Amino acid sequence: MTARDRLIVGLDVPSISEAETVVKTLGDTVSFYKIGYQLAFAGGLEFARDLIRDGKNVFLDMKLLDIDNTVASGVENIVKMGVTMLTLHAYPKAMRAAVAAAKGSNLCLLGVTVLTSMDDADLREAGYEYDPHTLVLTRAEQAKAAGMGGIVCSAEEAKAVRQIIGPDMALVTPGIRPKGADAGDQKRVMTPADAIAAGSSHLVVARPIVKAADPLASAKAILAEMETVL
Repeated sequence: MTARDRLIVGLDVPSISEAETVVKTLGDTVSFYKIGYQLAFAGGLEFARDLIRDGKNVFLDMKLLDIDNTVASGVENIVKMGVTMLTLHAYPKAMRAAVAAAKGSNLCLLGVTVLTSMDDADLREAGYEYDPHTLVLTRAEQAKAAGMGGIVCSAEEAKAVRQIIGPDMALVTPGIRPKGADAGDQKRVMTPADAIAAGSSHLVVARPIVKAADPLASAKAILAEMETVL
C-alpha cells in the first residue's frame, strides 16, 4: 500500500457541509475517510454512501457493543453500505458475532482495544485490573482468535501488537500527531513516521488536518513523512 492508502482522515466535524468542505479541499490527495459518532448523527451515514459512490474508502467508527444478535444484525446492514472498515469494542462474544455476520464480504472488522485517550488511572477508575499495555495485548490475541480483520490501538503498542497478530491483519492507530502538534485529549500519541515504523498499517488523523489553517498542506506533509519510512 502507498501512504495515500494508509492515511485515514477523520471527519470529526459537526455538520455535513463542513465535511463536504474538507473532502473538497483535500481532493484526490486523500482517498480514505473516517466517520464517527459526531458526524454519523448529523447525516453522516448517508454521507458515507455518497463518499463510497465517489470512489472513496470509508472507515465507519461506530465501536459496536451489544448482545450477539444485535451486533450481528447491525453488521449485516453495514455490509450492505459498502464501507471498508468498521469498529467494534474487542469483547470476544461481540467479535465472534460480527465475524459470522460479515462472512463472505469485504468488510474489515476492527476490534478497538483501549482508547488512546485512556491511561492507567482511567482504566482503574473504569474497574479494569490491567494497565493499558496488558489489556491491549490481551484483546489483540482475542481479536486474532475471533477472526477479525484487524485491531485499533495506540501506536505505542503497535510493535508489540504486530508480533501477536502477524503481518496480515490491519493495525489501525489513532492518536497520531505530527511533531509540534497539540496532543489535545489524547494521552498515548506518536508521529506518523514513528507509527508506520512501529508496524501500523493505517493512521487515523483528524484534528491535525481538519482543524489546520491549510488542511491540504497538512495532509501532504503527513503523507510525505509517512513515505520516508515506507
